[in-house]
Amino acid sequence: MNPIELIVIGGSAGALEPLLSLISPLARDVACPIVIALHLHPAQPSMLPTILSRACARAVVEAEDKAPLVERGIYVAAPNYHLLVERDRSLSLSIDPLVHHSRPAIDVLFESAADVYGDSLLGVLLSGASVDGADGLAQIHRAGGIIVVQAPESADSATMPEAGIRRVGPAALVAWPDALADVITASCLKAARPEGCS
Repeated sequence: MNPIELIVIGGSAGALEPLLSLISPLARDVACPIVIALHLHPAQPSMLPTILSRACARAVVEAEDKAPLVERGIYVAAPNYHLLVERDRSLSLSIDPLVHHSRPAIDVLFESAADVYGDSLLGVLLSGASVDGADGLAQIHRAGGIIVVQAPESADSATMPEAGIRRVGPAALVAWPDALADVITASCLKAARPEGCS
């Protein structure tokens, strides 16, 4: 098993609360970059970087085109842009058509990250009211990465985690919000080498 070199997190309706519960311990306990795509209103500035920065000890920034992924960096997708991971391990923004009625789309982030990081990727799918993210989880699974999904019965909107679990079956590590960070950190530590999550 390769060390986890990137964590990608996706969610929609009801995802902010579980995201807040996991971001502080993750920021403390893992060093690899974290990239987050939540469904956002396309015409309004996002307050997510500010909200998450207040909840953790690491700076959280809105992703910029061509920005390199750096250790301990936390990046959030911008409203009305798809966010992708490029082969040189930088980020890129796209105004390609909506996916599952969304831009940013979780599938776009997850699939591009899986193509680059393969079995060094860990993907997390949270609460949401669409099936966005399920195809991306399947791609992460095919690439050998680790999959963590919020327990649907704990989600404000169970559609998204249920769809993810249906796509990947028993490969998904399912956890309630108060246990998500522990499951993610344990998965990183299990796969860790000095150059990976620590």
